[in-house]
Amino acid sequence: MDTIIIDNGRISYADSLKQQTELFEKKLEDKRDGTTTPDYLIFNEHNPVVTLGLHAHEYNVLFPKDELQKAGVDLFNINRGGDVTYHGPGQWTIYPIFDLEEMGIGIKEYVRRLEQVSIDTMAYFGLPAGRIEGASGVWTHIGSDFPRKVCAVGIKASRYITMHGIAFNVSTSPEDFHWINPCGFTDKGVTSLTLELGHSVSMPEAKEVLLDAFVSVFNLKISGK
Repeated sequence: MDTIIIDNGRISYADSLKQQTELFEKKLEDKRDGTTTPDYLIFNEHNPVVTLGLHAHEYNVLFPKDELQKAGVDLFNINRGGDVTYHGPGQWTIYPIFDLEEMGIGIKEYVRRLEQVSIDTMAYFGLPAGRIEGASGVWTHIGSDFPRKVCAVGIKASRYITMHGIAFNVSTSPEDFHWINPCGFTDKGVTSLTLELGHSVSMPEAKEVLLDAFVSVFNLKISGK
């Protein structure tokens, strides 16, 4: 099955959520009708936003909603798994609209592959990264007193059709996360590719590596290639 790449560039969370929801629901409808349709892989760089997943604890948002709004940070309760996270400039949020049944994989394997995309991307740039048991996403400085997350994972799936996905910090500053306890953790931090490398990585360069990793890990056939 072909996969169509959508690059929204800088986009509000509301507009992006509307887009992916429409694609998700259309793919679900087509599956019920027995119609085979393309998968999608959507790249977004969001305006500042805090999102709360289905299992989020509101106390992990450290500022009142009106203070967030005054600072230009939107707040959304959404239907992905996980707790609280932040999206903003310098971060690629990537939303696969995949049919896992067509791929022959289950939800746990899907999440592992999403994490592997980030691990492989970090490896490309020469940075070690991996998983921590009991903590989703991809981390650096594993085994230290203060591991740091470079990629968050939060998904929704229905009839094995997926939405939401990963948030990979390219140049996002850890200070941008001060609005929240990221993913509910207080004993772990966040970091970015740029911070760990000590030099800047452009969003287009990071996107190219992330896309190559998705193609390899999920064996994608990109539409038009």
